[in-house]
Formats: sequence, structure tokens, C-alpha cells
Amino acid sequence: MEAFRRGIDAYNRGDVETVLEVHDPEVEWRPALQVLLGGKATVYRGHEGVREFLRDLDEAFSEGHIAIREIRDLGDRLLAEGRWLLRGKESGAQTEASLSFLMDFESGKVGGDLP
Repeated sequence: MEAFRRGIDAYNRGDVETVLEVHDPEVEWRPALQVLLGGKATVYRGHEGVREFLRDLDEAFSEGHIAIREIRDLGDRLLAEGRWLLRGKESGAQTEASLSFLMDFESGKVGGDLP
């Protein structure tokens, strides 16, 4: 759970390198955000995929903050729930959405799917 917490803290302060450090180089992210915004489901693979996802967020949102409400240790898996606070880059509109993570861990690094 420590790797997960470090990754969330790093995201909240814009520290991409630390976000990458806590993820296995072969990680796959399957975020639902694009679908919720009317786009297509996308899978981001590996560290370059994580970078691409974060760049995509940066293009659309001027601010983003994740607040985790609960974390459940499921052995080699983790389930976390919280809120994602975002501000649109062009509109300035603020939005808040529920957020869930289900992640697998391999050798102490995130190796499963996000969010």
C-alpha cells in the first residue's frame, strides 16, 4: 500500500518520475475517464503509456487532485476508492468524480490495471 500512496502523492504534486518509479515497466492502465468524457476506451501500456496518459490529462485539465477515502489490502491486490477533483483547462469548470483503483502488485510495484 505504501507504493500506492507514494504514487498518489506524486501525482498530486505533479511528480511524474516518482509516479513511474512505483509502477512496473510493463504496467497497463485502463482508465474509464476517456469513456466518461465521450471518447473511446484506451489502454496505456508501460511507462511510456503512463506518461502519455498524464500528458493527455494535462492537455484537458489545468488542475487535478486525487483524495483517497479508503484502501483495502487484498493480498497481492489493492482496492482504493476516493474522489478526483479536476478543473477544465479551457473552461475553468471544476468537476468532482468518484474514483476507484484495482491494482495488482509485482515485486512491490504496481503491475495491474489503473483506474
